[in-house]
Amino acid sequence: MKTDPDAVSPATRQETFPIALGAVLLSFIALMISYSRGYLLLYGDAVAHLGIARRILDSRNPGLVQLGGVWLPLPHLIMLPFVQKIEWWQNGLAGAWPSLLCYIASVAGLYRLARRMMVPRWALAATALYALNPNLLYLSTTAMTEPLFIALLIWITLLTVECASAIHAARYAQVGRRLLLLALFIPAAVYTRYDGWILGAAVWCVLTFTLARRGDVWRKAAPSFAVFTLLTVAAPLGWLAYNQHFTHDPLDFMRGPYSAAAIEKKTMPPNGQHHRGWHNPLWALVFYTRTAQIDAAFWETGFLLMAAAVTGMVLAIRRRVALASLLLWMPLPFYIYSIAYGSIPIFIPQLWPHSYYNSRYGMELLPALSIFAFLAAAWIESRWSETQPLAKRLMQPVALLLIALNTVGMMHHTPLVLKEAMVNSMTRVGFETALARQLRAFPDGATILMYNSDHVGALQDAAMPLKQTINEGDYDSFQAALAAPAEHATYVVAIAGDPVAAAVAAHPQGLTELTILCTTGQPCARIYRSDQPVSNPLK
Repeated sequence: MKTDPDAVSPATRQETFPIALGAVLLSFIALMISYSRGYLLLYGDAVAHLGIARRILDSRNPGLVQLGGVWLPLPHLIMLPFVQKIEWWQNGLAGAWPSLLCYIASVAGLYRLARRMMVPRWALAATALYALNPNLLYLSTTAMTEPLFIALLIWITLLTVECASAIHAARYAQVGRRLLLLALFIPAAVYTRYDGWILGAAVWCVLTFTLARRGDVWRKAAPSFAVFTLLTVAAPLGWLAYNQHFTHDPLDFMRGPYSAAAIEKKTMPPNGQHHRGWHNPLWALVFYTRTAQIDAAFWETGFLLMAAAVTGMVLAIRRRVALASLLLWMPLPFYIYSIAYGSIPIFIPQLWPHSYYNSRYGMELLPALSIFAFLAAAWIESRWSETQPLAKRLMQPVALLLIALNTVGMMHHTPLVLKEAMVNSMTRVGFETALARQLRAFPDGATILMYNSDHVGALQDAAMPLKQTINEGDYDSFQAALAAPAEHATYVVAIAGDPVAAAVAAHPQGLTELTILCTTGQPCARIYRSDQPVSNPLK
């Protein structure tokens, strides 16, 4: 079946297949580059995500309790089958495989969404801008959560657009199927990032309002809508219940020791100065939109891309083009609020304090920039169809050329997200590599008391099973070991400022200091050997 080049219609499977195939090719090229250059584990968060996934089974107390923490559980559960292969845990491939699959799914989903809003040639251009983004390609080779969440954002938006269209057309069966799919995708987003909580609520409001205007469809879709509502509400409540059960505080992820507020308090300068944007939504808007521009476009062309995307958004609203697609803009208000009131700073070199931190958050706006910028381009082309036939013929090829140049330019100057990872990993990687050398010198099976939250990468580098350590993931045994380190572990790794270092300072009896390891930009680690027998070392 041949596609009409001037028709706006849902994409067929045959039309989507080559797009997905191209994404597969791009993803493996990205993986080869990142793997060969050692980029997979540059982000400390990627190392931590793999560590959490690993400890679910590799732990003295394996099971659901190991999912606990501020980070939501779905990314770790998806990595679980891959991270059990210790070589993939060590080299980061355990996180790369799921992220690459998410990238491929997101490219296919974005094209399908674009085809509901514009003609094929402009849908292809929008997809090319998204798929060729070097920041996205890099993240798709890591264990970071952004590739999974962006894929869910795109597909949830697509399913909502399709569901709204089916409601207006009174296609009862399709409405029911889309509601049931959303009942699965929204909990997935809720358990991936906290943005998903807002996304789920927004989708529910959109579809409830749309169904309320069509009473006949509402009655037919009532069972599916009930399931959709139940799972949308149950997902966040389930995480609150989990936190209550294991930490005795349903809001531990907001105010606990590992929350964003606690991290900001710990890393705040001595003068107590907050990041720019603190309680200032206007500065928060500037930081987030500027970050999204730099993540998406080379040099200063991000301003033009953002202006085109905002124009496309206005056109979509005025012309009522797939209004549910506006869900793609959800990250904008979410991060404005998070920067201003949620202790989530973003630092980029273009704005004071001219450093690198959380620049990847701007990637969540990439789907919106890609779709709506080319919606504006398609509108301009339609205005030129009569008066400027040559311009109409050249617009899309020129746009594809500019996209290619944009990709080359970003790669030449190192993409922002990759640059942040490289800059911020320099001292951590050196420290963990040196500590791993010390850990590999320990006898096989030796019990090690070590706080894992900050430097689990050393255990990963040393290929040391986590169940060989007594760590904070096993609360009872960890607290007992802190009270008497020499009685519970053959070796003790105390890193300045962590609970183990405090325990050694309070209970040094029976410990012999073996070595002190200090590297630039990191706290010193002191390694001790117990002079006492340790009973039941792996229990």
